[in-house]
Amino acid sequence: MFPFGFYILAFSGGALLTAATLPLWRYFCKRIGLMDMPGHRKIHDTPVPLAGGLAVMTGLAVPILLAVLWAWLGYLPESFSHAVSYGLSNRGWQLAAILGGAIAMLVLGILDDKRDFSPKWKLFFQVLIALAVAASGIRLTIFVDNNIFSYAVTVLWILTVTNAVNFQDNMNGLCPGLGIICGWFFAWHAGLEGQYLVASLAFLFSGALFGFFPFNFPKGYVFLGDGGSHVVGFLLSVLAVLPDFYSEASPYKWLIITPVLVLFIPLADLISVIVIRFRLSQPVWVGDNNHFSHRLVRTGQSKTTAVLLLLLVSAAMGAMTLFV
Repeated sequence: MFPFGFYILAFSGGALLTAATLPLWRYFCKRIGLMDMPGHRKIHDTPVPLAGGLAVMTGLAVPILLAVLWAWLGYLPESFSHAVSYGLSNRGWQLAAILGGAIAMLVLGILDDKRDFSPKWKLFFQVLIALAVAASGIRLTIFVDNNIFSYAVTVLWILTVTNAVNFQDNMNGLCPGLGIICGWFFAWHAGLEGQYLVASLAFLFSGALFGFFPFNFPKGYVFLGDGGSHVVGFLLSVLAVLPDFYSEASPYKWLIITPVLVLFIPLADLISVIVIRFRLSQPVWVGDNNHFSHRLVRTGQSKTTAVLLLLLVSAAMGAMTLFV
């Protein structure tokens, strides 16, 4: 029996490591000029370090590397060493692809923050990262036994979720909050299906974001930046694919819509914004103030209330998937 205390350790370890290293990354970003400057559509009037992605990546990567090292050296407690070793032997390459893909997304986002990449180049590199993940065996099939279809739909899914979540980085606490909630529900789905490595990874991811959250909400002392929001979106897209929502134990094909329900807020917002931009004859990739959060603020809600309302809806949708 896999000890559920390991999930608590993963969550708390990710949170503590992110929180502990965030001041160092904040100082580093100030030194190299990786700052979000005030300007059009900005919610701050002073430069803010874009250290969130670096700190969250640290909280995620260091525990993974330590766990792999301890498993290889045989230092893990016997109570869960077998489960971890079994998971690594069966999903080792996939774990490497996930970690490598997250680092690549972080670098891509940081370069975009620094140099403002053109949308076509950013999309090109996103496609390459998504293809590498699909090549590792992390793929959607949607009941179609065709490799080309599987690769195509997996890449499309990763690009859609990554950019949908990236769009949510428009108000303090919204993007990391959604990451915590969605990651938490993916963790429980994986854990209930006995996919302990996937559940541990999801809890670690949620914990790493939880360690960042107090520094970003309600006051934005530090931002995720494109690097951080790319990492959050990418990992949510992968965590949505890894659990077996449809299996012999759960033989209902419609359960494959579970990730869509868990990710309801970012996906619905993406569709809504695209429709609005088409109607206004605006390029899809050019930002505006028509996201759910902005529209809630225009109804008279404070930014903090708007974010909390969206997080509440996201939590309710996620909870519904567990009850169903």
